[in-house]
Amino acid sequence: MIRPEFFINTLGKYGIDFFAGVPDSLLKNICAYITDHFNAEHNIITANEGAAIGLAAGLYLATGKPACVYMQNSGEGNTVNPLASLTDKEVYNIPVLLVIGWRGRPGVHDEPQHVKQGKITTALLDVMGISYEVLSKDEKEAAIQIDKAAKALQNKDVFALVIEKDTFDDYKLQNVESNNLTMSREEAIQAVASALAPKDVIVSTTGMISRELFEYRTAMNQGHERDFLTVGSMGHASQIALGIALEKKDRKVWCFDGDGATIMHMGSLAIVASKKPANYIHVVFNNGAHDSVGGQPTVGLKIDLPAVAKAVGYANTYSVDNRKALDEILGNVGSVEGPVLIEVKVNKGNRKDLGRPTTTPIENKEALMEFLKK
Repeated sequence: MIRPEFFINTLGKYGIDFFAGVPDSLLKNICAYITDHFNAEHNIITANEGAAIGLAAGLYLATGKPACVYMQNSGEGNTVNPLASLTDKEVYNIPVLLVIGWRGRPGVHDEPQHVKQGKITTALLDVMGISYEVLSKDEKEAAIQIDKAAKALQNKDVFALVIEKDTFDDYKLQNVESNNLTMSREEAIQAVASALAPKDVIVSTTGMISRELFEYRTAMNQGHERDFLTVGSMGHASQIALGIALEKKDRKVWCFDGDGATIMHMGSLAIVASKKPANYIHVVFNNGAHDSVGGQPTVGLKIDLPAVAKAVGYANTYSVDNRKALDEILGNVGSVEGPVLIEVKVNKGNRKDLGRPTTTPIENKEALMEFLKK
């Protein structure tokens, strides 16, 4: 395997010292190393991957130096527009180094939401005319590949290094930001889920939130038909919930969201508000971290999400950071006009033995659709 310091220092020899992107579990060791060794102006965790391409373009315009943009392959879709219409050699011809975690690589077992993206990861690069190398796990060979990438960047090309599982040695983040909050996300999810009426529906976002909700239902010997577990498509749970809420006005529809997912497509808040769904309750479990991919920070706890929601037109907004306050809100929210946003501030981390959903996405979808017919 490759030492993170070797990889980052080798990039540095070619003048690459600016990093931007969205963390990925396959890249968590190099993301942790970057966080510990670069200041906040040279490592920016962006709202989404396309925004990171924009940042890289701005850096190049200001300095003439290429940036490194890191992402999970599921984020490739967010980059297609700026890669095709901004950095492409037929438009502005701006060099960028892409470092892409290859989840769902064919032949390697992974979660269902990664299977299709794994199959098309390199094909998308081919379609966009982006040269790439699957990074070797041998440092000597990796150095040769990085040199090839650097030469492409000197030619003002975009170049990608595609990262397989277990490419990088372990590196533990030293500069860990703690939020000193007392309520766990799992406790908060259980509190909200237990307060729902029998006909209420939940749309939960990708990552730990859906996993913790699934385990709660199992522990309580409940079915999963009331929950749509959005295991992929990060940032879009709020719109899935809106689509249901607009058609099923006789039910409360709850969106269980995360701070990273909410920030990724924050404009969706404005669309929810503009449609004025009275039966819509948006719960954002905010721990200020991308918890499921290494705990890298978001700006979630540094901004006022309820104020944003209020500004775009949510009828009512709340923020709580303890169980007592959460229970009080849940006791009253059923009679409050929506759309409602409840920010629930929670601490980082999760149980080490947390499982994954045992139903398939299609089984989950079909069970929910049957439930919505009742």
